[in-house]
Amino acid sequence: MKTLALIAAMALALPTVALADNDDDGPSFGAAGLLGGSNKEDLPPIILSAGEPIAPEGAWELKSGTYYEFEIHGDGSQELALVGPEFFRAIWIDEIVVEGLEIRPLGLDSIEFDEAGEMEIGFVAIKPGAYYIKIPGTSGETQRLDITIK
Repeated sequence: MKTLALIAAMALALPTVALADNDDDGPSFGAAGLLGGSNKEDLPPIILSAGEPIAPEGAWELKSGTYYEFEIHGDGSQELALVGPEFFRAIWIDEIVVEGLEIRPLGLDSIEFDEAGEMEIGFVAIKPGAYYIKIPGTSGETQRLDITIK
């Protein structure tokens, strides 16, 4: 009987011992991992307007493994698209939100605004390198956004 009581007492003490382990060598991300709020950064918006710069705030410098969100605003002044297949293949796209609809694509090559509207893209930067997004058929620096992933 004493043996049974001793085993029961030890079994009840085990969870306490496990909780007392102050081991801090686990992952530095929160419970949500890469998608957690502490790993998220907002980027300046991209503006699609005829003859106007698409990125008034300049180039983006991103860190691999960080979650980013940005908005694209189209004013409807002209049908405008953005292409950047190399960039879109260097990131993991979590979601694209268009008028409250969430789209979770496997990949992306380009986007196009036929009329005024906005969308938001959430992604994790993956592959380091130099990339760009631009309005197809243009060669001006203001119609291109340079992106570096480190």
